[in-house]
Amino acid sequence: MKRILVLGAGQSAPYMIDYLLNIAQENDWFITVGDLNVESARKVIRGHSRGNAIAFDINDAAMRDNLFQSADLVVNFLSPTFQYLIALESLNHNTSMVSASYELPRVKALEPDCLRRGIIILNEMGLDPGIDHMSAMALINRIRANGGSISSFVSYGSGIPAPGVNHNPLRYCITWNPRNVVRAGEVGAQYMETGEIKVLPHHHVFHRTWQVKVDGVGTLEAYPNRNSLVYQSLFGLENVHTMIRGTLRWPGWSETWQQVVKLGIYNDSMEIPGLPERTYREFIQMFLPLHSSGSQLEQRVANFLQINPTGRIMENLTWLGLFEDQPIGGNVRTAGDVMTNLLIQKMPLPPGERDMVILSHEMVVDYPDQDRSEKIISTMVEYGVPDGFTAISKTVGLPAAIAVKLILNGELPLTGVHIPTHPAIYEPVLRELEEAGIVFVEKAVPLGRV
Repeated sequence: MKRILVLGAGQSAPYMIDYLLNIAQENDWFITVGDLNVESARKVIRGHSRGNAIAFDINDAAMRDNLFQSADLVVNFLSPTFQYLIALESLNHNTSMVSASYELPRVKALEPDCLRRGIIILNEMGLDPGIDHMSAMALINRIRANGGSISSFVSYGSGIPAPGVNHNPLRYCITWNPRNVVRAGEVGAQYMETGEIKVLPHHHVFHRTWQVKVDGVGTLEAYPNRNSLVYQSLFGLENVHTMIRGTLRWPGWSETWQQVVKLGIYNDSMEIPGLPERTYREFIQMFLPLHSSGSQLEQRVANFLQINPTGRIMENLTWLGLFEDQPIGGNVRTAGDVMTNLLIQKMPLPPGERDMVILSHEMVVDYPDQDRSEKIISTMVEYGVPDGFTAISKTVGLPAAIAVKLILNGELPLTGVHIPTHPAIYEPVLRELEEAGIVFVEKAVPLGRV
């Protein structure tokens, strides 16, 4: 019997765990799911005879050692903060690992040791990152095989409520790790546009937005996502003049979140004394300059942010609960904790509603031998099931689950540290995703002569 250790039972994990449990009997697997909240783990195991739910604290070294020692493979669905610790623990126990998180440089640095020990650490096996990489590489390689040369690459990803879900003024619902939503943009962004590198510090990311029309969905807004330039070498696109990876939201999100960033209330690194006993009004006051006292708090916030005190942004900040005169409560230590809890409280996916996932690639392709060029647009739109699996859970969890199956069945002939840009990874995964209904629809728009 092979033993799979799954760390994390949050909103992105249920579909992946369900998939593994459904094929556990035929593959002779046993799945242990560990989470700090053991009830979350029990909920996804559903009493399955091939599964077990345990309370798991990643900071408990003795517990980690005991669990990793008996695991044949580890699936990491915990916060990206713990990626290196889990990768190192896996390496020390000669155990392969699959993760949906972005690959950290120091995890990549473990590659020589992984090669020597014959294990694989496979990162970015989710939606974005994950399916976006795999679908992009498949399309890029097909274009090249047809004699095309790519001069522009723009890619978008999104997990948002489906059209028609308008239960809050920001048109957003929490269907994945809310802390990642709070911290979005904190590292800034970098991309290339018509041959010029653009660099955005964190406080300008949500200012740099543009409209994107998605067939069958409507008009969304995009903002740049992290460092797009690293994908030039990863995708073999060193000669493109435009390289942009963006995130999509319903219009209006960015103008409000820009002010959250400007206030600084997304910060997740600085502890604030006595925060649970503070009211939300006292909390917001902490982020205003000393000389701003003397008038109503809402007016002082608007003045500090230089926004209309009676406009839509202030209405959204008020709706979030930032001006409530009640104690914050809970186990909060940082401003990021406060905002995370507020998003959970204010933005659940309403009963009977569904979420939506979008991935889209736009590539300008030149065909020198044919004296023509075109724009290829490849788009995937996936909807969740009302009161069932969310689209996020399916599209994040299924690639990771397929990777687990490939590794344990000896069908993935790679060792070392990888993201899914190798054909041995993305070809079988994309095939099964298509069988599960996760497909990309392509259209080509002629651009004239080269």
